[in-house]
Amino acid sequence: MTDDTLAYFSAKLAHETDPSDVYAAQKAGEQFVLVDVRGAEAWEQGHAVGALHMPYRDIEARAPREIPLDTPVVVYCWSPGCNAGAKGAVAFARLGYQVREMIGGYEYWVREGLPAQGAQGPLPRVFDAQVMVVRPASD
Repeated sequence: MTDDTLAYFSAKLAHETDPSDVYAAQKAGEQFVLVDVRGAEAWEQGHAVGALHMPYRDIEARAPREIPLDTPVVVYCWSPGCNAGAKGAVAFARLGYQVREMIGGYEYWVREGLPAQGAQGPLPRVFDAQVMVVRPASD
């Protein structure tokens, strides 16, 4: 592997994570804040369990009051086709936070069957065989 290839992929992993790794970190009790940077209507429709709702436009004003600066942050938006996660990451980085973007966003959180909830409570967990190995339920 060339030095520039190693540097690129190392930097990528330093700035990105994915839903399964975020969920594993939550289950392991790692200290970080998962932040949903989408608008209120999207949040109410559904969001990752354990996430904090902070639209990216509000980060500059809210983050210093609500999240200690030494707390790592993971941001997400709708999907790979949404750049609000990157906008949120930039806002946190400008404030001095250690921040990563959860690639795949809420879409892949849900498609991997990870716990989600909406304004009315928990949402059904659906495991999408197009993005993960799905095994039959055992009796």
